Amino acid sequence: MLTHMRRLLSLSTAMIVASTAMASAEPSAELIAAAKAEGTLTTIALPHDWCGYGGVIAGFKAKYPEITVNELNPDAGSADEIEAIKANKDNKGPQAPDVIDVGLSFGPSSKAEGLTQPYKVSTWDEIPDTIKDADGHWYGDYYGVMSLLVNKDLVANTPKDWADLLKPEYAGQVALAGDPRASNQAILGVLAAGLASGAASGKDAGEAGLKYFGELNKAGNFVPVIGKSGTLAQGATPIVVMWDYNALAAKDTLAGNPPVEVIVPEKGVLAGVYVQAISAYAPHPNAAKLWMEYLYSDEGQLGWLKGYCHPARFNAMSKAGKIPQDLLDKLPPAASYEKAYFPTLEEVDANKAAVTGGWDKVVGANVQ
Repeated sequence: MLTHMRRLLSLSTAMIVASTAMASAEPSAELIAAAKAEGTLTTIALPHDWCGYGGVIAGFKAKYPEITVNELNPDAGSADEIEAIKANKDNKGPQAPDVIDVGLSFGPSSKAEGLTQPYKVSTWDEIPDTIKDADGHWYGDYYGVMSLLVNKDLVANTPKDWADLLKPEYAGQVALAGDPRASNQAILGVLAAGLASGAASGKDAGEAGLKYFGELNKAGNFVPVIGKSGTLAQGATPIVVMWDYNALAAKDTLAGNPPVEVIVPEKGVLAGVYVQAISAYAPHPNAAKLWMEYLYSDEGQLGWLKGYCHPARFNAMSKAGKIPQDLLDKLPPAASYEKAYFPTLEEVDANKAAVTGGWDKVVGANVQ
């Protein structure tokens, strides 16, 4: 655990000391003109209730009305996004994504496969070095911690930790917010459970997490359905393991029908970083670059924060007094993040390999 805390402190320090000279550069007139000439931006896997993306997309459209945003498969997982690039290498049509938003481990692997192209946004220096590719092929966009979204109409006793979910009272109630063979959110949900058992991060924690979900499935508590606000409200998945920002957004969307509670487990508090990248085969490369400029502008970063996500430039913007107090007041208590563990890229990769490779054999639940 001491090693975990040292790594967390190292990352936290790196984020805090990231350049705080707030960048004022705007996209060049040439880039804006080229993007408008292309006229389209194709995104993929961006649900409107994920990280405030509904408002972010609306903001981009309002700023650049000449550019049509073509949204592909909002419920796709990170692996699906990568496959979409591969499947459309020679296709310049509407099924070819220009940009992707994927889990941290998918950034370097996508670069290694030649699936991304480099681009450094105007605010590049304010993105912590620990969460970006030096050449600009991928860069962190936001992070949150793993949590439990609980339907209080159906769950009398709110679970406080991972171990609680194994109790008989939660039979047929626990779900992941994705297929752990493809979804980064679900893959890291398994890692969080493994960390809660005391296992070291990476392969060991991934295997411990698989064992945990195997026990959960054997007990009849695990539901092999991709959990979301709709399935939770319908009663199909009364407890869903998901990022805190997704859970808090779902709470807003449900507006008390049913009443829900968002819990950050006492152990295994896992922080996860997502990253942005531009497809090497993007049909609209200039629109893709303009989209990145918008996402990493003050407006774009605050759009993510409105969706309860801590954006990459959070510390720099906070130090410069650019974050409205009302947004800070809506965030989870700081104490929820004090025990958060930020796994290294190597640990994330090792966990991903363990989970995707062992889920069918160890757990045997076909999540869909």
